[in-house]
Amino acid sequence: MASKSGSSVSDVEMPHYIGHRERLRDRFFTAGADAMPDYELLELALFAAVPRRDVKPLAKTLLTRFGSFAEVIAAPRERILEVEGASIAVATQLKIVEAAARRLAKTRLMGRPALASWSALIDYCAAAMARSQKEEFRVLFLDRKNVLIADEVQSTGTVDHTPVYPREIVKRALEHAATALILVHNHPSGDPTPSRSDITMTRDVNDAARALGIVVHDHVIVGRSGHVSFKALGLL
Repeated sequence: MASKSGSSVSDVEMPHYIGHRERLRDRFFTAGADAMPDYELLELALFAAVPRRDVKPLAKTLLTRFGSFAEVIAAPRERILEVEGASIAVATQLKIVEAAARRLAKTRLMGRPALASWSALIDYCAAAMARSQKEEFRVLFLDRKNVLIADEVQSTGTVDHTPVYPREIVKRALEHAATALILVHNHPSGDPTPSRSDITMTRDVNDAARALGIVVHDHVIVGRSGHVSFKALGLL
């Protein structure tokens, strides 16, 4: 059917971003995520939140602000909303992607011997904590076969401190019938180097646990620049 201007509906030019989206989706499925730069992967994540607009400028703005795909999805919701063009729908979509990444990392760890799945454990801890704006202290509770049976954040503090109570940690271990622990916390500064207070606190927890026959296998500190193991450093 012709329009009043004499043009047919099929002659109407489609928005350029529609073809761009299809090409990105095709590349994602044929070449895989590793073949795509961060801004293109971020575009794919933003499609659901922004159905009728070119999202490439927003993707690049987010990357300029936060630095990488991982940093974007891990950014606090309120900071995402500070970016021009980032709506509540955009912030929600990015936090869903982050939650999915954490869930996948945890799934790869649960029900498996933690010490034999060390890389999966580090990946999970990094995904869950490395980019947090505040210090968190997490305890992984293990059974007699060193299989992860529970994972709990024991405390959350400030940018450079979180309170840790050895008696509470041991109490929770007994409640879970755990026979071993792995301690994990993050350094929001990005540098995972243990502080003097980290070392003292680890010894206090280890002493309290050992008194009840509970083994502390390791204390891992994660940060943006990597992680350190107290056991590997000879501190435990």
